[in-house]
Amino acid sequence: MDGAGGPGEGPAQEALQSLSRRLQVQEKEMELVKAALAEALRLLRLQAPPTSLQDPGTLGPPRGSSPAAPPGLPPTCSPSLVSRGTQTEAEVEVEPSPGPPGLSNGPPAPPGGSEEPSGTQSEGGGSSSSGTGSPGPPGILRLAQPPQRTDTPRRNSSSSSPSERPRQKLSRKAASSANLLLRSGSTESRGGKDPLSSPGGPGSRRSNYNLEGISVKMFLRGRPITMYIPSGIRSLEELPSGPPPETLSLDWVYGYRGRDSRSNLFVLRSGEVVYFIACVVVLYRPGGGPGGPGGGGQRHYRGHTDCVRCLAVHPDGVRVASGQTAGVDKDGKPLQPVVHVWDSETLLKLQEIGLGAFERGVGALAFSVADQGAFLCVVDDSNEHMLSVWDCSRGTKLAEIKSTNDSVLAVGFNPRDSSSIVTSGKSHVHFWNWNGGTGIPGNGTLTRKQGVFGKYKKPKFIPCFVFLPDGDILTGDSEGNILTWGRSLSDSRTPGRGGAKETYGIVAQAHAHEGSIFALCLRRDGTVLSGGGRDRRLAQWGPGLVALQEAEIPEHFGAVRAIAEGPGSELLVGTTKNALLRGDLAQGFSPVIQGHTDELWGLCTHPFQNRFLTCGHDRQLCLWDGEGHALAWSIDLKETGLCADFHPSGAVVAVGLNTGRWLVLDTETREIVSDITDGNEQLSVVRYSPDGLYLAIGSHDNMIYIYSVSSDGAKSSRFGRCVGHSSFITHLDWSKDGNFIMSNSGDYEILYWDVAGGCKLLRNRYESRDREWATYTCVLGFHVYGVWPDGSDGTDINSLCRSHNERIVAVADDFCKVHLFQYPCARAKAPSLVYGGHGSHVTSVRFTHDDSHLISLGGKDASIFQWRVLGAGGTGPVPTTPSRTPSLSPASSLDV
Repeated sequence: MDGAGGPGEGPAQEALQSLSRRLQVQEKEMELVKAALAEALRLLRLQAPPTSLQDPGTLGPPRGSSPAAPPGLPPTCSPSLVSRGTQTEAEVEVEPSPGPPGLSNGPPAPPGGSEEPSGTQSEGGGSSSSGTGSPGPPGILRLAQPPQRTDTPRRNSSSSSPSERPRQKLSRKAASSANLLLRSGSTESRGGKDPLSSPGGPGSRRSNYNLEGISVKMFLRGRPITMYIPSGIRSLEELPSGPPPETLSLDWVYGYRGRDSRSNLFVLRSGEVVYFIACVVVLYRPGGGPGGPGGGGQRHYRGHTDCVRCLAVHPDGVRVASGQTAGVDKDGKPLQPVVHVWDSETLLKLQEIGLGAFERGVGALAFSVADQGAFLCVVDDSNEHMLSVWDCSRGTKLAEIKSTNDSVLAVGFNPRDSSSIVTSGKSHVHFWNWNGGTGIPGNGTLTRKQGVFGKYKKPKFIPCFVFLPDGDILTGDSEGNILTWGRSLSDSRTPGRGGAKETYGIVAQAHAHEGSIFALCLRRDGTVLSGGGRDRRLAQWGPGLVALQEAEIPEHFGAVRAIAEGPGSELLVGTTKNALLRGDLAQGFSPVIQGHTDELWGLCTHPFQNRFLTCGHDRQLCLWDGEGHALAWSIDLKETGLCADFHPSGAVVAVGLNTGRWLVLDTETREIVSDITDGNEQLSVVRYSPDGLYLAIGSHDNMIYIYSVSSDGAKSSRFGRCVGHSSFITHLDWSKDGNFIMSNSGDYEILYWDVAGGCKLLRNRYESRDREWATYTCVLGFHVYGVWPDGSDGTDINSLCRSHNERIVAVADDFCKVHLFQYPCARAKAPSLVYGGHGSHVTSVRFTHDDSHLISLGGKDASIFQWRVLGAGGTGPVPTTPSRTPSLSPASSLDV
């Protein structure tokens, strides 16, 4: 239609006249629809008790007038059917009553039930009524209104004239037209986006108030979500409007990134161990003696915006360089790889090196030693693995060269000569000579010499190397061999490159491990430690690679990833199963830091202890001691765990798996006391009622299974099923009296269920507006709709949790952030405090039983953060809080 000619052209004028006639016909049809609905209401009132719908003296509205208000509404709050046209259209509402078939697209109403004020329950998220009209998505032409009328019907209603049809078909026509007008909540439209029902187009999230002030409406992916205002709230303006007085402080980080990273474990001059996970560099001070309990404390450097991939410690033992990978922010803008040089005593950033100079990420880095750490060598993760040398004090690049197309796993300066650099990786060892170019940026040069394997088999990988005091170099490779490299003069029989005067060749070889060698460490006494992959052995070697002593790491900790030397004979060992061990070769090793190894989703906190439980794709179920900062126990589930919840007694815990199976375990003995399967699709939420008498299980088969539970939680029997959602269950909460459930689904529905009354769907959602909830984890609802950011696609918020004192709400989003809002959060674009540190989507948040801490889970980074809640309702003083504006906006939110 945009291509039609101007107003004076014949075909265009005829088209406009035809459209105008069509609109007039539809307007007449709407009048008949209203009349049919009024007649249906009148007949129902004659058959029903006088008090069921309205005052007995009122049998029905006159033809053409608005229907009566539903029960509980003020007389002036007349619900209406929203007519979507241009922004100037008036709103007209029709009350869907329990009348002729077809007027509701949800399940049959329970006995005595009534329809909710506007729209049907199955709209949940998508009530049929709409807020103020809008032009909708770009590209949809909005027709001009005839001057005499503004309440045009939906454009997809029937265009044929009802005057041509028999009178006896009027009721059936009214029903079908009502279905058409209400179809935005039907199952046939759930998979797509209805542009006519979206005031902002796909992906938008807007909210507005209806004319009567009884509900608010927001839109996700073009779908309307109606939420009713509790009767105790006279005006939304009286609700909290600022960020909460409480703040979060990162107390402890569980986990260590050893599964897929190197150069990740060092000991500082202060005795602290430095390592990383997600976007956080952890400085950990162990407590107790070697092989004893962990204890100790943590500090955290949190200056990075994406996952840290490697570390290097300055020769002074204080300064640290950490390199991060590339990423994207919430708006899709790239976050460039960079190296931070920072002070480990003050945690202040001293220098930012290479912003915009690296591709994909920083793979390896090292400080020079001979000149007191004046230079930093960096290898990035680009295809050419660019090798560059930087002036640490100025942050300027002195030299750069393409390294190799093969992966580079390690880099280091020769401790006796800063002009000599070594890199190793896939099938190579390269020896570099660096000419500083008198310190002029970019004027230096790097020249390469390849290590010559000669008669020795070239390994597939060389993951690590160390410099010996005599100038030789030891490398560990994927064949389990330790090779000794030395310089030798080149001759015609020695393969070389470019006629070099000298070359680097293998002086000696020793077979040290079965499988790859992942780590080498030069000790203060001159001996060398090697850590094996497949055999998990930690071996000590004397001069001439004479074996001195060895120990084996227990299998459940994984292979040796990194080795660092602590005070005395103490050693710290990082493993491929993300554990940090402490001990020595004689007494063995015990864990001081442990973590998951794959994506995390399941989280629940103990009802009266500072403990919490986690599970995920690594099939491990772990119980954590939040006070001792340690793993209490873990078991192998054999399947992926996705959700969990403690019984109110704390004696048992229910765990939902990805196969439709769920378990109940005794928290003391760890024995499985119940093993039941409901359907064959994954379970997304399990939740005990506050009195512990029921267990609700939300499945991806769109059902909520309800079980009766014994007093000790050990026995369960099927009580019923809640059937009515048209998409998978995402969240649910119990009412404080344990009789009702509120649930959310994947298509943004909000449904309410009477469990005690037989798992019945409550069709009148308006009557649930004042119900009090024992927990609030549903991401859709009046009390929390303000947490949703503009432009949300409905998947941006993964988890939500209200504190037990009902003062604050914590939110886990898809952009690696944890948010803190005031509760209730019922204002659009509500301000929040924003906390970073996770390197992946945050999958779950939960407050501990006394609200003293908040636990958050990283998804793919497998990290667990324990935050201390400070200020009102928590412990400690309230830090000064600058003014903050709406969340998830880089220009207006504070990233604490």
